Amino acid sequence: MRDLSSFKGCPAPQPVRLEGRFVVVEPYERAVHLEALWDGLGGMAINPLLTYFTQPDFKGIEDFDAWLSAVQKGGWVTEVFRDKATGNVVGMANYMRPDPANGVVEVGGVAHGPAMSRSPLATEAHYLLARHVFDDLGYRRYEWKCHNENEPSKVTAKRYGFSFEGVFRQHMLSKGKNRDTAWFSMIDGEWPLIRAAFEAWLDPHNFDDAGRQKRRLEELRAEIAASAT
Repeated sequence: MRDLSSFKGCPAPQPVRLEGRFVVVEPYERAVHLEALWDGLGGMAINPLLTYFTQPDFKGIEDFDAWLSAVQKGGWVTEVFRDKATGNVVGMANYMRPDPANGVVEVGGVAHGPAMSRSPLATEAHYLLARHVFDDLGYRRYEWKCHNENEPSKVTAKRYGFSFEGVFRQHMLSKGKNRDTAWFSMIDGEWPLIRAAFEAWLDPHNFDDAGRQKRRLEELRAEIAASAT
């Protein structure tokens, strides 16, 4: 258990560049990333991709640009994902609602473009984001929230090692309808196990010649947990 008697809070998340074997996480810059991110998320196919985001559907890149500007002014730190193999921008996520005094921050506004599907890119990107939060900034709690109807997001959160905490009923409005929000978190005491499983999964030896995983992330986490008891 962490000794909190001398805890003085954490730095607020700032734009950061993080590099892995498959992906680079880099701070969003409008002039560099706007068109590339729009294209990487499918252009007008972005609206089905972002079904569970709360903002109205985008009519074009201008709406997407305005939304990104607004959420950044509201305190989001937008990070984009670049595929190292192709150099293409393929997705994004945001550090949101930071509470540095208590060491709590959320990852949200997560969008994985088609090029991230069935690849190690998303897993490595979220490993890098979490590692920065816990190891570099010293946070105590890292949150993931999603529309309770968003089953793929809930499955992804659990796969990455977030624990389900419950549903906040009638939490907010989303596209003019009610949204019940599912809450997930990982905390600093759990992070060493979660980090070890991420690193074992990302190890080159965990992939065959076709780039397919040999062992699942959940399997590795359970094995590491069992070996520690």
